[in-house]
Amino acid sequence: MRGALGRGELVRLLYRLGRHAASGVLTLTPRAARPEVFVLRRGAAVCADGDLARRGLIARLARSLAEPSIAATFDGGVAAYPPGAPHQVSLAGWARSHLEAQLDAALAEALVHELTGARLALRPDLAPEPLDEADRRMLAAMAEPRRLDQIWPVARTPRFRLLAFLHFLRAVDALEVDPTGESPRARASPIDRIAAERSAPVGVRDSPRAAALRLLGLDDAADAEAVKRAYRRLARALHPDLQPGADAHRRRALERRFAEVTAAYEALL
Repeated sequence: MRGALGRGELVRLLYRLGRHAASGVLTLTPRAARPEVFVLRRGAAVCADGDLARRGLIARLARSLAEPSIAATFDGGVAAYPPGAPHQVSLAGWARSHLEAQLDAALAEALVHELTGARLALRPDLAPEPLDEADRRMLAAMAEPRRLDQIWPVARTPRFRLLAFLHFLRAVDALEVDPTGESPRARASPIDRIAAERSAPVGVRDSPRAAALRLLGLDDAADAEAVKRAYRRLARALHPDLQPGADAHRRRALERRFAEVTAAYEALL
């Protein structure tokens, strides 16, 4: 493998090499700087014995990630394990901790605005190994597409930890995001949707208010202020004019979703 990587692409490469237990030699060459060479064994970068050598390896990885552009070459299949290098740094684990440490209050708020209303799911081939019981709950909550407001109660995890986990998943392309937030039923035509609702048992049908609240990601106890806050968040995330980089297909999906959210909000006024 050989190629030039922009900012954000190197961390994805490191995570994939770690996730797939790659062995070989990775050479990273920044502009106007000497190459950094890392020996990998089963998804981990090896280094000499001692905490100082480990910290030095981690610092080299961090410096490489800070480069705006870097040339990467990976010679795989080499079962290299230099003498005197018994210590290892897991690339997948380091990439995760590095990305999760980036999350602050401003980034967390931006992430909520971006993901609210979207349906989120894991890519099984890039899902991380769980570190603890909280990880297992978060991974289980995203085993099938769910909205952010549906993941929280299933994951039963502190808000900031879940958002840090989602930031990490998004950065390594392990998170699939459907910005329309629509299930197959929601993608049906209005006539099909009405027919489905009328054919449902009486005790299962939502009232118009409950349906509108659910569309905004709220429960039946939400008050007027909660409705306004939810609508503002969704409007910022879904308004097509606020996403100039969206292609024609995504723009149509955003327009449709934004119209539904607006209709729900107006019905609750």
